[in-house]
Amino acid sequence: MPASATACVLVVDDEPDLRTLYELTLLREGYEVVSAPDLAQAREWLAQRRFDVLISDMRLPDGLGLELLRELVEQQRSEKTIVITAYGSAENAVEALKSGAFDYLTKPVDLKQLRTAVQAALQSQRMEPAAKLRRTSASEPVRSAPPPPGGVQALARIVGTSATMAQIRQRIEKVATSMAPVLILGESGTGKELVARAVHECSHRSDGPFVAVNCGAIPDNLIEAEFFGARKGAYTGASHDREGYFQAARGGTLFLDEIGDLPLGMQAKLLRVIQERRVRPLGGVQEEAVDVRLVSATHKDLVALVKSGDFRQDLFYRLNVIGLRTPPLRERREDLPELVLALLQRICAESGQAAPTLSDAARDYLRSRELPGNVRELENLLQRALALSSGSVLEACDFEDQGDSAEAPSRPSHADQMAESPAPPPVTESTGIPADLQSYLDEQERQVLLKALKECDFNRTAAAARLGLNLRQMRYRIQRLGITMPSDDEDTQG
Repeated sequence: MPASATACVLVVDDEPDLRTLYELTLLREGYEVVSAPDLAQAREWLAQRRFDVLISDMRLPDGLGLELLRELVEQQRSEKTIVITAYGSAENAVEALKSGAFDYLTKPVDLKQLRTAVQAALQSQRMEPAAKLRRTSASEPVRSAPPPPGGVQALARIVGTSATMAQIRQRIEKVATSMAPVLILGESGTGKELVARAVHECSHRSDGPFVAVNCGAIPDNLIEAEFFGARKGAYTGASHDREGYFQAARGGTLFLDEIGDLPLGMQAKLLRVIQERRVRPLGGVQEEAVDVRLVSATHKDLVALVKSGDFRQDLFYRLNVIGLRTPPLRERREDLPELVLALLQRICAESGQAAPTLSDAARDYLRSRELPGNVRELENLLQRALALSSGSVLEACDFEDQGDSAEAPSRPSHADQMAESPAPPPVTESTGIPADLQSYLDEQERQVLLKALKECDFNRTAAAARLGLNLRQMRYRIQRLGITMPSDDEDTQG
């Protein structure tokens, strides 16, 4: 028998008509439904048996549904709680999520959203050990559920045995079990997207899509269409209907990276979507229900942006229901050896080569670096050392040849590279001197490599020999300069 056929839902609402409507809707889905008009009756039911899902109105004749929620959390009960709040009561919804609610619904309740919320709660419930569902003692402690296989792998990618990193992994497992928005704060290069993916992979939505968006890379005139979709003819060039990020992330997680770069006008529209859980595509008439888990991240100080008026306080309040912080490397230097090993293995696996070892001098060199670019800068240092090294052991000189690369900007993320096409750096006409020497030299190197590759029919081995490079150095330069190859199988040609 399907799990949904035996799942039991407790509905608590003082309005008989609404209570009946919720009951009938859930009965049609095959659930067993029990109802109560107030907190007193709900407590009696909860004392007699366990439920899979509890749905409670926020305001009841004898108190707040929030009281019931807090009692369940204190008793370590296993019920997933969905709170129903009045329209516009954003504070109540946020308070419910912070108190441990799985999700919330806004009146008037959309029955489709009700069914979706209950189904999601049950999916989250089924991820937990069967023993947890069958406990009869309300006072018996409930242990955390093990994450799904994909979640285990995602947590393993968050490298580090320091107390800080262990705490982050534990926090991810805990917050993944609800629909509450998550805000990840941390410096650039500290792995915020890695944490966001782990939250997704550890959740009941792991089978759904994970859509990552760089909020600072979208032109202002396209941002609404990119987020909410657009109907044919909504703007010049809109030749057909197109989905936005919210539609693309349906049933999964929407990751809004660099949320601090979102324009104020778009912040107001995003707030409305979060509160009403509905979007209207650009040029559309009908609104569409939203079924996504929101995870946001930024390296900026949002509190300072709120004070300066550059970020809406109400939006910050809604996004910051659950906060996570990714620490910089200077706060977890003990993780450096493990990080180096993991990064080397990943870089070499991508290029099909054996991972080298590090000499004691090379390890000492890396320990002495400040690494203001954090893990991203460390990865960049290792990539360059691999390209410059000719043996199976990385020496300190392989890193020292990189000069002042620690002062250079961090390597752009994949989303940044996709959003910005390379352009030749400006040259001051009066002197003929480039305004940005490094960018100018990179572009010159890129053109030379492209010319050699084209003349060698994009055979990297032949092009490398022509330029006096080894294959490892050629691969590194192609990757660093963002050169697109016509096929992934060039090296099999020679």
